[in-house]
Amino acid sequence: MKLSKYEQETIINFNVAESDAVVFTRDKAVIRKLDALVTEFPEVYKCIGETDIDKTYSMPKQYVSYRKPRRISVERREQIKKQMSQINCKRNS
Repeated sequence: MKLSKYEQETIINFNVAESDAVVFTRDKAVIRKLDALVTEFPEVYKCIGETDIDKTYSMPKQYVSYRKPRRISVERREQIKKQMSQINCKRNS
């Protein structure tokens, strides 16, 4: 079944009283990432339900993170741009 981009949602649910978070997703990319984590770390990540269009996972809520956006100065951005240009020139030579 083909889902619209709007229908390809991911919902993360947890509360203060419990130690685990529940992740419900219909996004194929998120499913692939979480399936890989379930395979690599089965004692931590668990697939607790699935249908033909979605999956539900359980994981410790401490692995849900919030991050600040990375800030790069204009000078640093120019340095990175020059470095990448040099790397690409070496590859093309």
